[in-house]
Amino acid sequence: MKNVRVIFMGTPDFAVPVLQELIANTTVVLVVSQPDKCVGRKQILTKTPVKIEAEKHGIPVFQPTKVRNDFDVILQTEADLIVTCAYGQIIPKSILDYPRLGCINVHASLLPKYRGGAPIHWCLLNGDEKTGITIMYMDEAMDSGDIIKQEEYTILENDNVGTLHEKLAILGAELLIKTLPSIIDGTNERRSQDESEVSYAYNIKREDERIDFSKSGKDILNQVRGLNPWPIAHFLLDGMEMKVLETTFEEKEVESIEKMVLEKKRFGITCRDGIIYLEKIKPFGKKEMKIQDYLNGINKEELVSKKVG
Repeated sequence: MKNVRVIFMGTPDFAVPVLQELIANTTVVLVVSQPDKCVGRKQILTKTPVKIEAEKHGIPVFQPTKVRNDFDVILQTEADLIVTCAYGQIIPKSILDYPRLGCINVHASLLPKYRGGAPIHWCLLNGDEKTGITIMYMDEAMDSGDIIKQEEYTILENDNVGTLHEKLAILGAELLIKTLPSIIDGTNERRSQDESEVSYAYNIKREDERIDFSKSGKDILNQVRGLNPWPIAHFLLDGMEMKVLETTFEEKEVESIEKMVLEKKRFGITCRDGIIYLEKIKPFGKKEMKIQDYLNGINKEELVSKKVG
């Protein structure tokens, strides 16, 4: 496949394994990534992970602010195939129609489920038992093109966004390389998506991060792991944000919700059907810590006087 010239379009860490496999197995002639962004309190201009990887291999990088308006560089680059993975912009028809082998995408869900930018988050938030990778042809709508190949992954109880992100990134890269030969020689499968089964995974909003203790313990467990390690679920303790990275749940009858349960080595909060015990937290203005370390460093009488909300 080394004679196949590829343009790769991607931006975050998730896309890096795909780029690495393409570099190893094809000839990547151009990488297209989102513009560099200022990061952190000091607002340091930071390269995208995909750009960093491309520069390691001396591959030219193109970073248009809006690719729908600025794509001449792509059309001027001789290529047989365009591969995208978590690029972050809608790609115009002029680009999609350009390469002779088409424009394909590596998507982190079993389409048509979870079209959109946060499929890994939402499969966990919704408590799904499985997810996977889809290799698909791209069209002008969001994640709606014909499916080429899919591979399932069974979600483990201890999976969170971070672990699932890493596993699916590797799975996506491997499935792409296994599928590429059939795409190149035209023997690949191709089937349209069932529009009756479409669901969406829109980017996480601020309100999605707030824990609602009127929900079931299972729902809260899913919310915590579905937002760990980013952007992280939270609740308010006397108006101050308490971020929650790990929890356990004990089912039992409770008289009311949002009641603090303080035991010798445990700190919990009542929900609809039991107690959510906090295992790993990040108090406002402090580093992440285990709950025992938090309890050892505070006045417990003051803690129980605070309001959960």
